[in-house]
Amino acid sequence: MKKNTKILLICLAVPLLAGALSGWITKDGMEAYKLLNKPPLSPPGWLFPVMWTILYILMGIASYLVVVSKQTENKLESLFLYGLQLAVNFLWPVFFFQCQWYFFSFLWLVLLWCLILAAARYFYTVDERAGYLMVPYLLWVTFAGYLNLFISLMN
Repeated sequence: MKKNTKILLICLAVPLLAGALSGWITKDGMEAYKLLNKPPLSPPGWLFPVMWTILYILMGIASYLVVVSKQTENKLESLFLYGLQLAVNFLWPVFFFQCQWYFFSFLWLVLLWCLILAAARYFYTVDERAGYLMVPYLLWVTFAGYLNLFISLMN
């Protein structure tokens, strides 16, 4: 296996495994989610794992582009912010689904959104494609923020 293929597989595995572990920890929380009052535009429950899988793959590809880039300026900062936002992302479902701390989860999601934006901006300085690959993630977390805020207000 070529060196870059191994790096790509590792970069894909990191967010996918983080998401899978977080999902496994909070799997029972989806039953409680079904019973919540939800705002308009709330998607069906099956859509969440599909979207997150796609987003984790895009994140993995973006991180790969940064890792293999010849550009050295902002590379470490980019990867630090990426790791930090991934850790914050990992904890959000625990707070929301497991603990049912809906308003705290919204505030945590605002922190996540800021970290994603910062990581995307730094990724962009290393490899423009990497920055653009983070945009769907930022948009999805914006939508999740809308859902989270209104769930916290309605329940």
